[in-house]
Amino acid sequence: MLNNVSLPALRAFEAASRLGSFRDAAGELGLSASAISHAVLGLERALGVSLFERHHRAIRLTSDGSMLMRHATAAFEELRIGLEQVASIRSGLLRLHCAPTFAIQVLSPRLPRFLAENPGLEVKIAASTEYARFSDGEFDADIVYGRPKEEGITILPIGEETIGPLCSPELARSIKAASDLRSVALIRSDLKRVQWADWFDANDLDSVPKPHMSFDRSFMAIAAAANGLGVALESHWLAEPEMRSGRLVAPLQGFAKDISYEGHFLCHPRSGERRQLVRRLSEWLERELADH
Repeated sequence: MLNNVSLPALRAFEAASRLGSFRDAAGELGLSASAISHAVLGLERALGVSLFERHHRAIRLTSDGSMLMRHATAAFEELRIGLEQVASIRSGLLRLHCAPTFAIQVLSPRLPRFLAENPGLEVKIAASTEYARFSDGEFDADIVYGRPKEEGITILPIGEETIGPLCSPELARSIKAASDLRSVALIRSDLKRVQWADWFDANDLDSVPKPHMSFDRSFMAIAAAANGLGVALESHWLAEPEMRSGRLVAPLQGFAKDISYEGHFLCHPRSGERRQLVRRLSEWLERELADH
């Protein structure tokens, strides 16, 4: 049976089932609607089943069609990823996975300088709080928050971050000492490895107030603080755009103890074609962040 099934027919079926239209599938594949219809009809004859219910100017998947669609879509996605991986080996493409806040606040504003120093290089970035799985070959490197425990990878600390209270200039006027934080709204970053209890302890303060609001992404906590909603305990790296613009200030800098730690790491497989390029990215990031 499989010998009678052609890849172009499967491609036509996948596009038509995904788009819900022979005409739209034709537009995507650069064919005529008649060619798509004939390809699908030939596939149905080869399989001996109906894949679509055909109505006036409309098509609907049958149960057999729905089953085949799931497998066809997955297969073409795997093929796309494989082709992209093979093509990237010899091209100037760096596939980077990144923690969301680092990608938005730190990497994105600096990326034009990295690309200017590496002409011809293309960077593809995906962001999530999950660690990249290098076993599937989809990414060349991962910038993560927190040291990963995965074995068989190279882990490079990016540098030390300073964590301290940050707020709007208006709110800062009411904060003269660390103890003043007991009477203002505190913003919590849920995933931050340094929490308000750690900062209060470092400054010999007890009775840590309960935060007034919390966010599961640092960039949202930073935005809330910049909008005057309270004081966030955040990294000066991550909040640099807002601090540079003056929307955020460190009200107790020089009057209280901040906390320094290694929070972000660049990870990559120990083998692979892109190791030198990843190392170049790591060294560039270290230089960029050396003064922060």
